[in-house]
Amino acid sequence: MSFKIKLKREMMKIKYSRLLVGMLLPLATITAEELPLTPPNAVPGECYARVLTPAKYETIEDKVIVKEATEEITIIPAQYETVEKKIEVVPETKKLVPVPAKYKEVVETVEVKPAERVWKTSLTKKALPVSQVLLDAIKAQGINLDNTPANTCYKEYFKPAKYKIVSEDVIVQNERNETEIVPAQYDTVEEKVEVIPASKQVVEIPAEYEYVEEKVLVEEAKTVWKKGQNPAQNLSGATGEIMCLVNVPAKYKTIKKLVVKSPAKTEVQEVPAEIQTLAVQKLVAEPTIKTTLVPAVHKTVEKKVLDEAASFMWTDASTGADKPWRYTGNKVCLVETAAKTKDIKKVILDTPATVQEELVPAKYEVVKVENLVTESKEVRKPVEAEYKTIEKRKKVSDSSMAWQRILCQTNMTKDVIAKIQTALNEKSYKAGKPDGAMGRGTRNALEKFQKDNGLATGGITYETLNALGIQL
Repeated sequence: MSFKIKLKREMMKIKYSRLLVGMLLPLATITAEELPLTPPNAVPGECYARVLTPAKYETIEDKVIVKEATEEITIIPAQYETVEKKIEVVPETKKLVPVPAKYKEVVETVEVKPAERVWKTSLTKKALPVSQVLLDAIKAQGINLDNTPANTCYKEYFKPAKYKIVSEDVIVQNERNETEIVPAQYDTVEEKVEVIPASKQVVEIPAEYEYVEEKVLVEEAKTVWKKGQNPAQNLSGATGEIMCLVNVPAKYKTIKKLVVKSPAKTEVQEVPAEIQTLAVQKLVAEPTIKTTLVPAVHKTVEKKVLDEAASFMWTDASTGADKPWRYTGNKVCLVETAAKTKDIKKVILDTPATVQEELVPAKYEVVKVENLVTESKEVRKPVEAEYKTIEKRKKVSDSSMAWQRILCQTNMTKDVIAKIQTALNEKSYKAGKPDGAMGRGTRNALEKFQKDNGLATGGITYETLNALGIQL
């Protein structure tokens, strides 16, 4: 297994171990940027573990208020005296008396249907009205329809267009140039031609090879981090991961390889030119272009052109129009209908309704009332605040993860474990019989000792040994 794969697996373990610490210890401030992947300044032959140092607290006294300062308030009531007083029960008012309105009957002439001025196709009763478009066309010719008297008619007259015959010279075919090409002239002669020129040919002579044996370095000597085992690594609330720095010797391999005995080379050989006799054509006279001018073709034709455009005219129907004007059949007449009226009787207001004022006197009543002699008073007496002294725990430092030198299978023996068990028992931590075996009781006692003394958990660190008074 390559070193990159191993390193990737170790990084995954550290990642998920930190996730576990984050769930178990939400107050710990541990990030990937604060803790390196391997122990810094490590020494070969020693073991290291990522251990958790718990947060540190100190007890301080704080004076807190139990009851805030207040005021004791006493109210002295107001004093009154009883007197008689004449009170206006109903004030003087004015009474409004209505005077009804008076009406009278009159006769009025009302327009039932207004007078009409309508342009129609004739003066008959069944004549139809004409469109506003036609009226606008008549006005456009200068006829004042708005001031036309009633029963006046206008007719539309038409004068046809006039044409004349004229002669015109028309080009049937334009002037043009006709082009004729005179081909080139050639003579056939014999000529020697170099088909393939003289050249040099390079001939390759292949190389010769032989097999030789060689000892090559496969892997250089190195120091690698390997995961170690720690009997105390399963303590609750810590990862207990252990890394040991181990020397790994270099690796070599004998291989056979093919080497050049005689390198490849080339030789240059002369290749003569190839000559061939061919029948070729030589140009005697180049091709020419002959241009001939063809004149335009003309023709005289007669055609009918407009001499005078057709026109329309509206005029008074009583006067008409002379020839060549012809009546188109369009006619407009102004029909005027008088307004219709009707006499009706209606009642109108003669005198409007009014009101008259009548004075109503006020009403009084004698009652007993209390007059204020002395107003009520507020007396305030201050009451001092009450305090109490309490003890509080203040955090001095946050919990953190760090690499520390620990005991592992390379430097831990049964005698060392027995010394740890004895030291724990002497400090009233029940580690059990000092038999040199790291059992559940020993691990629990060690964890409790580390937490009670604010030591890092997750392994048997040298800091823990010093706290137990054990010298290795």
